[in-house]
Amino acid sequence: MLGFKGRKLVYTINLVAALAIFFFGYDQGMMSGVNQSPDYVQTMGLGYSTYEGPEQGFVATITRPTKQGGIVSSASAAFLSVNCFAFADALLVSRVYYLGTLIGCMWGGSMGDKIGRIKTMTFGGLWVLVGAALQTSAQNVTWMLCARVVNGIGTGFLNVIVPVWSAEVASHTSRGAFIAFEFTLNIMGVVVAYWLEFGLGYVGDGNTQIRWRFPIGFQILPILVFLSVVWLMPESPRWLAKVGRVEEAALILGDLRAGGNAEDPRVVQEIDDITEIVALEKDHAGRSTYFSMFFGIGWGDLHVARRVQLSIWLQIIQEWVGIAAVTVYAPVIFSQAGYDARKSSWLSGLNTVTYMLSTLLAVVTIDRFGRRAGLWSGAAVQGVAMFLAGGFSRLAASRPEKAAQYGGAGAFCIFLYTASFGATWLTIPWVYPTETYPLEVRAKGNAWGVAGWSIGNGWLTLLNPVMFSAIRENTLHVFGAVNILSIPLVWAFLPETANRTLEEVDLLFASRSPFAWAEEAHFQRLKAANPTLARKARAAGVTDVVEEPEKQDA
Repeated sequence: MLGFKGRKLVYTINLVAALAIFFFGYDQGMMSGVNQSPDYVQTMGLGYSTYEGPEQGFVATITRPTKQGGIVSSASAAFLSVNCFAFADALLVSRVYYLGTLIGCMWGGSMGDKIGRIKTMTFGGLWVLVGAALQTSAQNVTWMLCARVVNGIGTGFLNVIVPVWSAEVASHTSRGAFIAFEFTLNIMGVVVAYWLEFGLGYVGDGNTQIRWRFPIGFQILPILVFLSVVWLMPESPRWLAKVGRVEEAALILGDLRAGGNAEDPRVVQEIDDITEIVALEKDHAGRSTYFSMFFGIGWGDLHVARRVQLSIWLQIIQEWVGIAAVTVYAPVIFSQAGYDARKSSWLSGLNTVTYMLSTLLAVVTIDRFGRRAGLWSGAAVQGVAMFLAGGFSRLAASRPEKAAQYGGAGAFCIFLYTASFGATWLTIPWVYPTETYPLEVRAKGNAWGVAGWSIGNGWLTLLNPVMFSAIRENTLHVFGAVNILSIPLVWAFLPETANRTLEEVDLLFASRSPFAWAEEAHFQRLKAANPTLARKARAAGVTDVVEEPEKQDA
């Protein structure tokens, strides 16, 4: 390790984790610009290019959108909306990247619980390096599709393990902010990708190999830096305790919490809590398979199957609240406001900057106001913005004499939606799964969340172009309705995890009722009946402690 202690060590870990998340954002944003490159379009056999004069340069025209759909990531779904394509063909190819992330997340979750967080992150980073090199050198569409699968596998690994590692080293009062900052770097990656490709569009009238090969190859840089420093970082103390390396875990907790003093009372209490939950979990060996988790086999009153469903569906809903739709439709609304193609692209880039800055709000609010309040307020603002953006877009199309005014209002709604999403729904669905699982299966648990993200993104990559082709701006109304409907779902089923230790969350989910208010009331009764419940509950076994309040309820 570097020899840092206390806050210096915590901040260093945060920055190293953010490098991996920066790559994730850059990779999402990068393929959007790549798909506009005329040379790329011709090399991959996706279409042709024409010269549109010195102002526009060469412009690509896509004639094979089904092939393109197989290559792109979620951020580039916008360019699929130009044509209504054969759905069956799209179903075959458009999930290639997300197939990779799905494989990677499940593989990475299993490996992370077995060999540790640091080794698993390194393994995933190596997959990314191979995938990036293959993409940079791609000569045809088959080559690129295979490279995207490899890249997706590496991305799945990192998406699972990096947030878990971050959550396990952070304190319970700053855990959300810790991960939220990493997602500021995530959107910074999107911003860097966008503006890098925007500038390269002016090189050689936009018809050069460097316009698409350099941005793809650039993603190797942050991963190389990440791989060179991650080995200097401490392993998760919770994972170390799980595999019996308790003394090493205590030393790392001392470095993180007390400036190197492993005898500090806070460190002693935390390591005691961790070792007690490890002892309890060993009594239930054999229940940690994905199958057992999904169906809750052998988990008793820990209700892990409930947590799996929350993780999956929270990530799916994150996609269905409409961020991909905004990416698709924003250029249309900007053009309705009277901006030409170049200015619309410039505004889209400015919107990504707003997106990045809004994530800083999550850093200061996610722990102070909690996860539930962030999801409620974000969904309310996003739902209103979606309905208004769709309405203004319809008015701009039907009343061309006032298109500039209506288009401008719609553009404001796009910026408002993006800012709200960045401050709330971008981060919280990634934080929540890292907090809600027992140590025994925390990496596997987060893998279920990334699986939901892969499913949600792959699903919408298919449906977005079909929906926009069929119902155009009314697609925004569909996503606006999803935002509003998500509010009662969050209220009813997601208990608050902010400012609770990772060990306490087991007791939060111990209630037999799946409703958040019942879970909260049950936890408070346990806490009132026994102020030292966290330690005693784990020493006695969760089932022994939770049954008595349940009987009192009866």
